Amino acid sequence: MARFDINNLPEHEDDLDFSDIEERYQLSFEEGFDNIVVVDNIPLVDETKEEKLLQFLRKIFKNVGEIRENHFVMPKAVNEKGKLMSKGFMFIEFETAEQATHAVKTIDGFKMDKSHTLAVNRFTDVEKYSAVEEEFQAPVEEEFVEKEHLKSWLADELGRDQMVIYRHNEVQVLWNMQKEQPQIAHNKPHWTETYVQWSPLGSYLTTFHAQGVALWGGESWKKIIRFVHPGVKLIDYSPNERYLVTWSNEPIVVPEENNEGPFGPEDNGNQIVIWDVKSGALLRTFPSLAPPGPNARPTVSWPVFKWSPSERYFARVTPGTQISVYEAPSMGLLNKKSIKIDGVVDFEWAPSSAADKSGKPKDDMLAYWTPEVDNQPARVTLLNIPSQEIVRTKNLFNVNDCKLHWQNQGDFLCVKVDRHTKNKKVTYSNLEIFRVRERDIPVEVVEVKESILAFAWEPKGERFAVITTSDPNFTSATPGSTTLKTSASFYYLDKGKGKDTLQSFKVIKTLTGKSCNTIFWSPKGRNVVLATLRSQTVWDLEFYDLDFEPLESAAAKVPTGGEKDPSAYLQLLASGEHYGVTDIEWDPSGRFVATSASMWRHTMENGYQIWDFKGQMLYKESLEKFKQLVWRPRPKTLLSKDQIKNIRKNLREYSARFEEQDMESSSLVSSTERARRRQLLEEWSNWRKRVEADLASDRAAAGQQTAAVSADDEEAEEVDEWIEEVIDEKEEIVA
Repeated sequence: MARFDINNLPEHEDDLDFSDIEERYQLSFEEGFDNIVVVDNIPLVDETKEEKLLQFLRKIFKNVGEIRENHFVMPKAVNEKGKLMSKGFMFIEFETAEQATHAVKTIDGFKMDKSHTLAVNRFTDVEKYSAVEEEFQAPVEEEFVEKEHLKSWLADELGRDQMVIYRHNEVQVLWNMQKEQPQIAHNKPHWTETYVQWSPLGSYLTTFHAQGVALWGGESWKKIIRFVHPGVKLIDYSPNERYLVTWSNEPIVVPEENNEGPFGPEDNGNQIVIWDVKSGALLRTFPSLAPPGPNARPTVSWPVFKWSPSERYFARVTPGTQISVYEAPSMGLLNKKSIKIDGVVDFEWAPSSAADKSGKPKDDMLAYWTPEVDNQPARVTLLNIPSQEIVRTKNLFNVNDCKLHWQNQGDFLCVKVDRHTKNKKVTYSNLEIFRVRERDIPVEVVEVKESILAFAWEPKGERFAVITTSDPNFTSATPGSTTLKTSASFYYLDKGKGKDTLQSFKVIKTLTGKSCNTIFWSPKGRNVVLATLRSQTVWDLEFYDLDFEPLESAAAKVPTGGEKDPSAYLQLLASGEHYGVTDIEWDPSGRFVATSASMWRHTMENGYQIWDFKGQMLYKESLEKFKQLVWRPRPKTLLSKDQIKNIRKNLREYSARFEEQDMESSSLVSSTERARRRQLLEEWSNWRKRVEADLASDRAAAGQQTAAVSADDEEAEEVDEWIEEVIDEKEEIVA
């Protein structure tokens, strides 16, 4: 306790030193005042205009949150002229800290008039920043430490692709060795707790843990950054890996004391978090949307937020009400309000946004659809963002459901429409195709007249494939539960001849009598795999080439006029089967396909197989408790169009070089295998000689006669004999 000498007291109270008492009983402004905000830059008024100003301010803040009674306070003071005037600021106390934070985000920067723009801050922030020292203290300069290159794997001399495999409790990053066992680049037990996921450009491998997610990469696979979000189940990256979205089914709970996490009181109860990947900063949290109804529970349809290709915007739909578009990196609502659309069901961003002649990026575009309501038809709408200009609409009738499918370059939008007849007893499908790059965006209707089971555009192309069925066992709710009779059709854009010729999509060929239910295009186009997935009886794989050089019999189909028949170039390369197959994925080069059977679906013969694009199986491995195989994505090429054109022109020269490298690699593997076997044989021979010598000494010690070794035995030569046995032989005649 402070002691005072009564004989040496200061003359004035202001000269007393209470610093030790203030330090002892200092209040923490971080606790207890989070629900108070300070509003600056309000007009200076006297008593006659005070009530009018307060009423105006109450209108501004009434929608933000509930203000406590008698806690809407505007301080006043007597000015130099002796008149009682307001001081130009006020205090507002809300019921909760979340409401105060919401007031700061929504009202800060509000323009009352030309001379007064409101500045809203939390009371605790004012105290915090007022304590900052006036004199600038330069931060300590840290020594630069060079980081590993996140794309170092692209420098592989053989141009191999990587894949990650998760089995039991072990995660392995592997180099694809084609016909040989994959080479381990890195492996680590207990690296993740649920599953793993690559970022879109392959820079990061994401692992999941009880307290959040971690990102790994570089040549040594060090941890790059971690994001604390307990119970994360799902994640999603923005297209260029700048932002990361995480979702947990456990709402965020912020402790009142000892809060060392990244979340504040305003994040309580939210389940979705958006992070900055490079800095690790928490940008914003969102709640999960609850479906309409008094007892409805929040549900998640992943991804909740969909990113525009430019990463400037991300959006989510509130079914039946609105689409909310947010800006990045500010994370604020575009134009501070959602786009109200009655009945909206779903939307999709166009996957590419071009730039104008000046280099300025054009508006991003999204497509959404609304169902039939009363006498209003269903409708598909194309909308530019941020201008919110409606570019094109199309009315649809007798609609059950719609699915939006953008071609990966944004040239076409296909709307798969499930329709019903007027009596609603029969359902069928058709395709509404928007040609987005053409003037006025014409729409073509492709009649199918059957239920469409699957649809997929060819990457970087103008072709698409559909799988249809008229099987009465088909139900959209349980695809793959039973083996259906299906048909596969391929379409192309017939451009015709002459400027006035109407372009239209026509069938290349329809393959009937199939059981396939999924379509997997090569990322480079041209090649496609039709597969029967997650069936209990059929696991067929069919490999097709849509640009196969026709044989003489096929060439005969080409008309004398010189027009090519596209069906002559559609060729079945091979058929195969993978028992229990659950997942199929092309590698980024389009040369290899991985098929896998995961224990997450069943426990029968789990493992994976590697195929080439021609349908030849190169490698097979059965792994107990196998869970996941994912190819590592590659970023977009840095080559120009002219460089790519030159490579295609000299492809034969490059092919010969690559074949030579493959031969050398195969020879190296073979020589390594022979050396390994020779070493094993030598170890076995040495062991045998050592055991025979020990046996001879034991017999001599026991007084037994050792059998004489004949000269023929001493000169005996060991021969390593290889025996080949034909297990199965199959002959296939290609027409």
